[in-house]
Amino acid sequence: MSGFELTTPEPISEAELVFEGALRPKSLDEFVGQAKVRGQLQLLLQAAGIQGRTADHILLAGPPGLGKTTLAMIVAHESDKPLRMSSGPAIQHAGDLAAVLSSLVPGEVLFIDEIHRMARSAEEMLYLAMEDFRIDIMVGKGAGATSVPLDLAPFTLVGATTRSGMLPNPLRDRFGFTAHLEFYDESELEQVLFRAARMLNFDIDRAGLAEIAGRCRGTPRIANRLLRRVRDYVLVHGGAADLSAVKAALTLYDVDELGLDRLDRAVMEIMLTRFGGGPVGLNTLAVSVGEEAETIESVVEPFLVRIGLITRTPRGRVATPQAFAHFGAPNPQGSFLPGVL
Repeated sequence: MSGFELTTPEPISEAELVFEGALRPKSLDEFVGQAKVRGQLQLLLQAAGIQGRTADHILLAGPPGLGKTTLAMIVAHESDKPLRMSSGPAIQHAGDLAAVLSSLVPGEVLFIDEIHRMARSAEEMLYLAMEDFRIDIMVGKGAGATSVPLDLAPFTLVGATTRSGMLPNPLRDRFGFTAHLEFYDESELEQVLFRAARMLNFDIDRAGLAEIAGRCRGTPRIANRLLRRVRDYVLVHGGAADLSAVKAALTLYDVDELGLDRLDRAVMEIMLTRFGGGPVGLNTLAVSVGEEAETIESVVEPFLVRIGLITRTPRGRVATPQAFAHFGAPNPQGSFLPGVL
């Protein structure tokens, strides 16, 4: 126990308890990045305000961590309307959706996260609710069952999805505006990190912020998480929050220069060493690293493809020459890999 002291823990500060909520921008002006989407939303909301009506239904599509939930909150804030939040997996029956819709107040914003995971019966009920602000409730069973129409208060539905291709066309077509969120560039991420560091009262230099921005996979959620880990490292080890401290902290948490984490590296090392760079099938790769195939396909693979370390071919996943170079592995295929042009 040498070098450690037992102390009475101090109560966690209120600022720390509300950290996640405090970091979310409250308005479109505070929101960093997604300039085109912000401009489109601003126009949509202002037009609705001028006409004195509820805003059109909005679909936010894009990878996790890019700000879909934050934008839904901003839509409610900018419209000066209350916000009701739910999720697709929580709506597994039409009755679940009917209970939510029937309790909405005029102008309320209903946010449904992962909307593509709603039950089919609930989706079909949502069609009529989005178009005509009414639903049909079945009363009774069998031959004596009757349909009773129920009028709804006008509302704005904001749906978020990480897989817009899984939404049925009738549902997708009923959204008045669809926003596709893109990954952030490093300059935008530096702005996100600078704002978060200021709110944390964390004094970190620009070089350190730039280093984090380059390792967070273009995603603000990951950027904020890495910033907190760097802050923890500096708090424990002392010293300045400079570039060397950032590099040491991120090395400790297995985040390399490209932003690859433990699972990313495990996938790449298996491909490069055991399979000679591929091609290798998804299920084989998943079994080799001890993960679910869906995790590899939806979490790991998109980033590895985006930064050019693997490609997808009809025969399977293939490592690129850049992957061999990054991991210092010998390339048995030279500069040409099968299935890659």
